[in-house]
Amino acid sequence: RRHQMDYLDLYEPFLCSKLIWEQFMKFIAFDLETTGTVPGADAIVEIGAVRFDNFQVEAIYSTLVNPRKPIPAAASKVNGISDDMVANKPIIEDLLPSFAEFCGDLPMVAHNASFDAQFLTNDIKKFETVAPKGVILDTLPIARKILPGLANYKLGTLVQHLKIPSSEFHRAEADATYCGKLFIELLNRITSGGQTPRVENLIALTGRPEARFPQIIRQPKQLDWLSEL
Repeated sequence: RRHQMDYLDLYEPFLCSKLIWEQFMKFIAFDLETTGTVPGADAIVEIGAVRFDNFQVEAIYSTLVNPRKPIPAAASKVNGISDDMVANKPIIEDLLPSFAEFCGDLPMVAHNASFDAQFLTNDIKKFETVAPKGVILDTLPIARKILPGLANYKLGTLVQHLKIPSSEFHRAEADATYCGKLFIELLNRITSGGQTPRVENLIALTGRPEARFPQIIRQPKQLDWLSEL
């Protein structure tokens, strides 16, 4: 089942050959493209989320987002997303509820997750919308612990190092898929006796406190109350 998806060639079943897990982990890998690097000042232009189950892509959520501001040339040069491409797309506050529903309470996996999480958190708070409930896991510090000695830990470098099939980068859906496959490979390297690591152990590997998106209880505003009279 797909939600506004492209890049058909990226979604063949992905099986890890090194270890067979007795218990398969279900999770969401996600990625954003933005107009810049500063949450609040810059805006989201694309959301990609991929639900993995039993080593395979189970479902995809992918959409461009109208940022309601021009996309700087530098950002377009990186991700290839232009003003024309987003002009008639939904705005972020209209997308966050369906994104949260897609993700549910599953673990949320991203590469350099604090970047993506900060952008989403800013909009979740700003528009008082529902949010994914799962713990956020970052493949960047986990990869640094499990694969020491690499020249850098960019997503593209790790994908190449682990020989994960790839084509283009810097589009949200594609990068989310690579991130999910990277996560599976990292889990393979720390799986013992066919048992997947506990989420607490994965959080400890990041070296950071547990992170989740805020769960906002929307307070009725005066105008909302008056409209009900």
